[in-house]
Amino acid sequence: MQFGKFVAPMLLDEIEKPFNSKDYIYELKFDGVRTIFHVGKNTFKLYGRRGTDFTSLYPELKDIQKSIKHDCIFDGEIVTFLDNKPSFSKLQERTHAKNKEKIKSLIEQVPVVFMAFDILYLDGRDLTKEPLMERKKLLEKFSDTEHFIKVKYVEEKGKELFQKVKQMDFEGIVAKKKDSIYEIGTRVESWIKIKNLKQENFWVGGYFEKNENAVISLYLGEYRKDKFCFVGKVSMGKKQKMYKRIKSRKVIQKSPFIDFEGEECHFINPTIQVTIAYLERTKENHLRQPIFKQ
Repeated sequence: MQFGKFVAPMLLDEIEKPFNSKDYIYELKFDGVRTIFHVGKNTFKLYGRRGTDFTSLYPELKDIQKSIKHDCIFDGEIVTFLDNKPSFSKLQERTHAKNKEKIKSLIEQVPVVFMAFDILYLDGRDLTKEPLMERKKLLEKFSDTEHFIKVKYVEEKGKELFQKVKQMDFEGIVAKKKDSIYEIGTRVESWIKIKNLKQENFWVGGYFEKNENAVISLYLGEYRKDKFCFVGKVSMGKKQKMYKRIKSRKVIQKSPFIDFEGEECHFINPTIQVTIAYLERTKENHLRQPIFKQ
């Protein structure tokens, strides 16, 4: 591991239901941008999960250098809050701003914080082989500031925390095994995300497939004041019984959606309903992270 150079983050497994275990700690899952943060007296670097350097997008985080007197690599999320809840849609305004003047104007309107949940490096020492709880002890030595906040955790009570998350309508929780080492760039079973998904029924207004692929994309809609509106698309395996039903429908020339025309889409009359789980709706009313259920 080289200080100042990109380190690929450890990736999470995913399950649907929360659980309790004395072998795990549980944290809130913040709806932000996963970030590997290098900070020291002469170093300030922000890397995305695929190695994109977006240091210039969040200049206010440079204030963190004033309070951290060591060379450190932290793992965490860049987050912005709206009404005391993380807002991914607001954060996108910052993520998509490239012009320096635009970024400067957004600092006041859409301020960001770095939520730190792990430390990987400290003054020349690689911490990735240390168990999680030892890394947490080292992380606790750093003070929270306006732009740097340590993620809190609870022990054993994952189900109880998840119930709180549902009440607050947060994104979900993360379960982490207490003795887990940090496996760079690897998806592991020792860190598990459990999302607070919503579930609704939608109508299929079209589909797209490539013969060599094992999945088909379904184009989904809902009725609003008797108008059929596009809400997004979802992947479905071709082994699902629904696949034959959809393929048996007559393809129509005109889009049934009032607000979507997709050249590659095979449109059908919206007579088939499917159940979809999703994280939230965007400001355009589209589904984020939709999952085909039944």
